[in-house]
Formats: sequence, structure tokens, C-alpha cells
Amino acid sequence: MTRALVLGGGGVTGVAWEWGVLAGLAERGVALADADLVVGTSAGSVVGAQLCSGGPVEESFEAQVAPPRGEVAARLGFAAVARLLWAGGRSRDAVAARARIGAMALAARTPSEASRRAVIESRLPRREWPARRLLVTAVDAHSGEFVVFDAGSGVSLVDAVGASCAVPGVWPPVTIGGRRFVDGGMRSPVNADLASGAERVVVLAPTAAAFGPMPRLSAQVAALRAAGARVAVVTPDAAARAAIGRNVLDPARRAAAARAGRTQAAAVADEAAAVWG
Repeated sequence: MTRALVLGGGGVTGVAWEWGVLAGLAERGVALADADLVVGTSAGSVVGAQLCSGGPVEESFEAQVAPPRGEVAARLGFAAVARLLWAGGRSRDAVAARARIGAMALAARTPSEASRRAVIESRLPRREWPARRLLVTAVDAHSGEFVVFDAGSGVSLVDAVGASCAVPGVWPPVTIGGRRFVDGGMRSPVNADLASGAERVVVLAPTAAAFGPMPRLSAQVAALRAAGARVAVVTPDAAARAAIGRNVLDPARRAAAARAGRTQAAAVADEAAAVWG
């Protein structure tokens, strides 16, 4: 039996909410940390790297409710969202749409790559790829190509996670081997289709919003089920959405998001357990 855990994007509050759900499920006997495959996009790449490194889930949850030292506050405001929608929603060609988003990201004024890399490094307890199979998603900013990094890709874990978290217009594209990469969420906020072939799949999706030619989470899940997989999808409930607030890049909302995720776990534990086995 192959079990896959898919962790979607959603900013620093998404990281916190996912750890809350993971901790709440673990205390109810649903050990998602035992996944054979972990797929991480953006915020999910951070959680996936931390989880696969073997640290205790409870310890990671406690880190989310502690004061957010080392994190830099940012905002994905209306103007930035409008630019993303304009760049990515003008074409039915998904690759062309992502290339337009990449061009926008390359032209944006952002903090330096070095300063952002330091933040990513601070999030990772270990800098080596874990033995567990971990897939980290990103997008080539020039070509719009969707890229999946893993332990055999020849890319450092820090760079892979940094690329996956490079929100266009907010954080700088990450340079890897002479190419520039942006957030894997520009292909899909969740990329659940990368769990294809797994028999049991749990998806934690802080956001499932998609625009333009992005594949929808619902379609990805339907395809997994059509292939015979049992799938459970968890998205923030009303209380969690209120705790997360409107700015998913605000570290001050982290603790509330983590606690809301842990509370929500009680309501989804039976469904997750039925899938996870």
C-alpha cells in the first residue's frame, strides 16, 4: 500500500495551518508523517521538507505558535493579485500564462535572493534531502516550464524550497544552474496530480483557488479517484479562514492559524483515518 501526503501552498499561515492539522491528526492516531511520498508546493514544500527530516510533529507545531522570529512580513495585496491575474489569466495556454507570470516576477522589485535564502535556511532543520521521497514544485520564470525537484535532481534542498516559495512580485525568483524559478503554485496551488500511482492520498490545501488555465484541485482529485486511489481533502474551515485572515504572508497570524488547524483536525480525523488506513 502506497500512501501519499500532498501539501499545498498558502504562505506562512498555510505552513502554520498545515502543522496544526498534522499535529491534531497525529494525536488522534492518524500519522500522516508516515507517508511514502510527500508532495510539497510553496508553503507545503517547507512543511514537507521539515516533516521528511524526521523532527517530531508536536515540536514543529510548537514552533508555529512561538513568536515568529526570522520571518519577514510581506503582503500579497490587491495590486499584486491583480497583476498575477492579468499575467496568468490572458491565455488558455498554461505554459504561456506561467511565462507571463515569470516575466512579471523577474521585473519586480523585491528583497535580495541572499536575504530570502537566509529565511528559507532558517525554516529547515536539515539542509540535505531526506531519505523519504519528497517532491518539490517550481516554475521556470523564463519558459513557464513546470519543474519538480527531488533528491536526484542535483539541486540543493534549500534552493528547491526557496524556488517553490518564490511568490511572484513579492519574493525574488531563485537562481539555480543559471535558470530562475518561481513559486510552484503558479502551476497549481496544490499539484495533487503528482500523487498519481499512490493508493491512499491525503491532501492538505490551505488554498485551492486557481485562475486562468491552472488545473483545478477538484479535477486533480477526480483523476486520482478514477485511477483507484482513496483520497481525502482538507481545506480550512470557517474558523481557520478567520484565523488566517486576508494576508497569508503575515507572520503575526501564524499562531492563530496553527491553533485553528489543530482544532479543525478533530472534525476531519475520521475521514482522514478511513483513507490513511
